[in-house]
Amino acid sequence: MSTSIYLINPRSDFPTYFGAEVYAASGLEPATLIADLALPTFAALAPASVDVRLCDENITPVDFTMKPDFVGLTGKITQHGRMIAIAREFRRRGVPVLIGGPYASLSPEALRPHADVLVCGEIEEIAADLFADLANGTWKHEYIGGRPDLALSPAAKWDGYPNHRARTGTIQTSRGCPFECEFCDVIQYLGRKQRHKPIANVLRELEELYRRGYRNIFLADDNFTASRSRAKELLLALRAWNAARDRGHVSFVTQVSIDAAKDEELLQMCADAGLDLVFIGIETPNESALKETKKRQNVGIDLSDRIGRFLDHGIGVTGGMIVGFDSDGPDIFERQYHFGMAAPVPIFSLGALVAPAATPLHARMEREGRLVDNGAEVAAVPWTTNIVPKQMSNEDLLWGLKGLCNRLYHPDAFGERVCHFIGRYSKGQARKAAVTRTAPAPARRIDDDALKLIGRLWQMGPAEARMCARIQKEIAAHPVSKPFVMSVLAQYMQIRHMYQYGRVWAPHLAA
Repeated sequence: MSTSIYLINPRSDFPTYFGAEVYAASGLEPATLIADLALPTFAALAPASVDVRLCDENITPVDFTMKPDFVGLTGKITQHGRMIAIAREFRRRGVPVLIGGPYASLSPEALRPHADVLVCGEIEEIAADLFADLANGTWKHEYIGGRPDLALSPAAKWDGYPNHRARTGTIQTSRGCPFECEFCDVIQYLGRKQRHKPIANVLRELEELYRRGYRNIFLADDNFTASRSRAKELLLALRAWNAARDRGHVSFVTQVSIDAAKDEELLQMCADAGLDLVFIGIETPNESALKETKKRQNVGIDLSDRIGRFLDHGIGVTGGMIVGFDSDGPDIFERQYHFGMAAPVPIFSLGALVAPAATPLHARMEREGRLVDNGAEVAAVPWTTNIVPKQMSNEDLLWGLKGLCNRLYHPDAFGERVCHFIGRYSKGQARKAAVTRTAPAPARRIDDDALKLIGRLWQMGPAEARMCARIQKEIAAHPVSKPFVMSVLAQYMQIRHMYQYGRVWAPHLAA
């Protein structure tokens, strides 16, 4: 007996630093920065008797006229409002709803009233029972997955996903992180013991994404370099695989801890494999804040120097930046501004400290009576927090944060950071191992749309035009930096859209 499931990745409740809502807002075809991995992974786990239809709402609208046997929803906390709205509408139409994903795993009580079936934890070990129960009409109200061996995780089934409107493909090679950052929810549902996918499986997934035209691929690991020996083994395989491509090489993006910078061999291997960008949780130059929240890997080092080591190997850095720690006084905004301008990092995901559910920080704030009623626990947004700050009022925190956002992303300041970045990054790019390109990569319309976005940046005002001219001149002197800088400028357009949506953009505050 066949079963049909309409599986949906809802759009975010608001634009984010790493979204792509600016495409549709600018009159272009909707797009997403990073292809959603949950949808095609679920589809790959489904038996042949299950008809799975995929919908990434960032790209295509939800079809509420569909009448599948079940609707499945996945998502993070940034999507919880939309998840609930979609669930209500389909249930109103008589369709049972399954909800899973990170938010369901961390905050099951928030979603349980809206789901006929709630799936918590990782799905690989419970998928067979879940699909069998759905087919037999004997499904339970809740399924709880464990922490499986990643050899059980299938190659994602990208058929049916709108790959043409995703700028970056996605693969996960490990789950979990060994660190104890008090404000991070990753270890609460994926664990501190890192698990790794067999390298042969990773390469098979790469082949499929490459075949579909992706030349930028996100390695969606929580901390790619946490296990140095494993990372080096995988990087050797990635280098060999990348060098053998006959239609352009792949640029990889991933998340690492700043402690990776002390391993020169590791950095060189990352560069040789084609790793072009890393996200690092830099957070703050305030060491007291790092210590109080157990971000020990960032303590006792020169953060700017460590960032520079990545650039010296031709690897760009995007940094997380947080204000509102207990040891942050009113001077933190000035300190963060000067730190941000001194570091060769064009893009910072800047936000107030929040306490996500299930984290040690949430438990501590609850004990201290410092959780804000109805406060948002969404990280990396500059307009809300669910914490009562210790050394300033909530209003002072958010006002100071608004000023900091406008100072760091004023066209003059942003242009200065981009040019600072270009010089150092270009020298590092020259050191990277050459990858033979026997034929050009396939043209993608979404990349053309990114260039259209950047073209509109010139028209936004005299400060923006001045910034673009300065950056263009710097690119002409260092042409190897152009592909990376184009991506940075497209992301700047997304950030401006995000800030305008959240009523954060007020460039006069830069003064």
